Amino acid sequence: MRLLITSDTHLPLRAKRLPDRLLGDLPRADVVIHAGDWVDEATLDLLESRSHRLIGVYGNNDGPGLRARLPEVARADLGGLRFGVVHETGAAQGREARCAARFPDLDVLVFGHSHIPWDTTAPGGLRLLNPGSPTDRRRQPHCTYLTATVADGTLTDVTLHRLPPR
Repeated sequence: MRLLITSDTHLPLRAKRLPDRLLGDLPRADVVIHAGDWVDEATLDLLESRSHRLIGVYGNNDGPGLRARLPEVARADLGGLRFGVVHETGAAQGREARCAARFPDLDVLVFGHSHIPWDTTAPGGLRLLNPGSPTDRRRQPHCTYLTATVADGTLTDVTLHRLPPR
């Protein structure tokens, strides 16, 4: 099962559209995960129409329309792994322990908010992934998103895709 993981798209405030490379990867993904801060419903509509399966949550910049359509926390069993998606996880310091305590029933937690790519494993085995942002790099050198593969209860091929400057 191939995953495409993104977050913090902030359309149309930070960019006019999603990057072509990310859009080109959509048809190859069995599941698209978006960890919030869509900002506009048109981006949700676009990903729903182009994704085989979409799992998303709302973020702190998402208004009532998105909050009515999306949960704060999403959970899904994907390829034998228990995934969770949430926008905010708090400060970087102590994140692993905090998330492991909050989500003891998960194998993988996807989060957003910081726009900073993140891939760590908490004591106890919870994998934490943040794809960064494909449209708003903030203090990062590149805009980014992730792809990964899930097979037989194992997450492999986690790849951070760095996008060219706009």
